[in-house]
Amino acid sequence: MKQKGGVLFSLSNSVFLIVLSLVTLYPMWREAAVSFSSMEEALKGGLFLWPKGFTVDAYVNIVHSRYLWLAYGNSLFITLMGTFIGVLLTAATAYPLIKGDLPGKKSVVLIILFTMLFNGGIIPTYLLVKNVGLINSLWSLILPTAISAYNVIVMMSFFRTLPRELEESATMDGAHAVRIFASVILPLSKPVLATIALWEAVGYWNNYLQALFYLNDKSKYVLPVLLRDIINGQTVAQMTGESTGSSTESVIAATTIMAVLPILIVYPFLQKYFVQGTLIGSVKA
Repeated sequence: MKQKGGVLFSLSNSVFLIVLSLVTLYPMWREAAVSFSSMEEALKGGLFLWPKGFTVDAYVNIVHSRYLWLAYGNSLFITLMGTFIGVLLTAATAYPLIKGDLPGKKSVVLIILFTMLFNGGIIPTYLLVKNVGLINSLWSLILPTAISAYNVIVMMSFFRTLPRELEESATMDGAHAVRIFASVILPLSKPVLATIALWEAVGYWNNYLQALFYLNDKSKYVLPVLLRDIINGQTVAQMTGESTGSSTESVIAATTIMAVLPILIVYPFLQKYFVQGTLIGSVKA
């Protein structure tokens, strides 16, 4: 009876997870189907399990639109630059904080933890960004969020798992602290670095609220803001072409697919490090 109960539980659990996965994946699948559907079928709406009236006109329209490539370039810039700066500053912040002899270590850690519970708010942050001259600059999407308190804690947890003997050996060989950090610590920290990099990249790529607040020039728009304009009908005339058989719905769906495609391509290559780094940080935190 116990064996039958275990089999029944496993079967029920598998069915539940499969259904949950399908429900979760359907919105993206529907967007892909609508993006390849004709204007008439896309305007009808409803359930899409596959493209209706297959056509690639929506992709032809958005590929020939300069707004898409401007937004793509801006999103790539803030994602690559923001991820590099974020990972570097996070590692440089976390590494000294695992040293027992660092003066004021507890106070710094307390301040970092404090920011996880409280922040300055939208208006004070906007005024700060404005006063330092970053309004309508892509750097306004990078610098204010360069370091995350949670990422620092995860990085500190990982650094504590590294053998102290490696640092002592490097010190005996005459290496200074910066050399040890760059040549010993970082090469051994690939799992957590890849994890933090993936978190940072997804956050920067999907950054919408800050881009909406800080960017006024259309040439500085990133993909989420461009999608907002398309949905609101502000750039429909430039990106849709009824004469070519594409509709607003198809263009929105095609732009959505183009926006998530880079993350979908990169994630499988970082998944191994992502899982490893997440487990280490959660167990040792």
